[in-house]
Amino acid sequence: MTRSFSLRSRLALGTLVSVALTLTACGPGGQGGSPGKGAGGPGGGMPPPEVEVMVATPGSATITQELPGRLQAVRTAQVRARVEGIIEKRLFTEGSDVKEGAALFRIDPRNYQAAYDAAKADQTIARVTVERYKPLLEVKAISQQEFDLAEAKLKQADAALTRARIDLENTTVPAPISGRVGRELVTEGALVGRGEATPLTTIEQTDPIYVNFTQSGADVLRLQKAMKAGRLKSATRARIELILDDNSVYPKTGRLLFTDLAVDPATGSVSLRAEFPNPTRELLPGTFVRVRFPEAVADDVILIPQRAVQVGPAGQFVTVVADDGKATIVLVKTGGMSGQQFVITDGLKGGEKVIVNGLQKARPGTPVRPVVLGPDGKPVPAAPTQDAASPASPAAAK
Repeated sequence: MTRSFSLRSRLALGTLVSVALTLTACGPGGQGGSPGKGAGGPGGGMPPPEVEVMVATPGSATITQELPGRLQAVRTAQVRARVEGIIEKRLFTEGSDVKEGAALFRIDPRNYQAAYDAAKADQTIARVTVERYKPLLEVKAISQQEFDLAEAKLKQADAALTRARIDLENTTVPAPISGRVGRELVTEGALVGRGEATPLTTIEQTDPIYVNFTQSGADVLRLQKAMKAGRLKSATRARIELILDDNSVYPKTGRLLFTDLAVDPATGSVSLRAEFPNPTRELLPGTFVRVRFPEAVADDVILIPQRAVQVGPAGQFVTVVADDGKATIVLVKTGGMSGQQFVITDGLKGGEKVIVNGLQKARPGTPVRPVVLGPDGKPVPAAPTQDAASPASPAAAK
């Protein structure tokens, strides 16, 4: 009995020793490896998320303004019937380019041809009468009054012939300007010109093309005050960009034609107009666009990409990587745009690492691993560490 109890005791003691050795090998976390280290790094956590940052650097910037506008043809002409008649034929292709003076429609000319022939005959009779009266007047066979009346009838005949010729010419409707012709507004066989000048089609000249836009009078006043105070300097408006509906930039730049001299009392804004080349007719009149133009030049300001500036209950803010490697919110104030970047006027002093990509991973107070971007938007190669740069020790060489 005593021997059987001793055997059971030894087996139980051996089992306890094996479990203790196993737990010691696994460490406090129950896993193999060094005590206090998990599979994901210190304390068993995940590595810090990687974010892309840019270093805030003060410098000069051209402040740009982006305003909504609408395209307008340089010249628009409505082609109308100048005489009454039946449309015989359309002489153009809808949507094509036409030259000034090109025939667009032909109205039935028979009545006007008959009126012209009659007027020409009346002129011939009046001219013959005057020529026959001249020698008679010299010999006093007719009075001066009769001769003057014959000359007056000749002038009336000349005027009637001129009017008949114009009406006959107007049976062929010409293009008043060069440009792109639209669709026909009447069909062949329609009666036009009875009591009014019937619209037949429209021609628009779209190369170049205008864009009309407005600027707030308050913005103009603010800009003038800033320039007088020396905070801003005037910028040349030689380069004006056009932003299309799909947010793409029109490849050709325009020029500012004029700025209105007064503020519209109804809207409180100032009207402006710019001109853009349109050789391919890509820009269509009536399209809503946005106009981006240089407004002023500011010194000692910081430019931050638009996507890095967010808006919260306290106002605009950016997320920066603090010295301890954690994401931190910094309130900022913007003073306009410079292209696709915000001009920061307050909140950043320079040298801060502003997060521009990966904001969804950079919650305030959490550690992050910053990757610095250069001016070209590409990551800057990290500088080699001292250990990596130093030559191998003799011990390592051996």
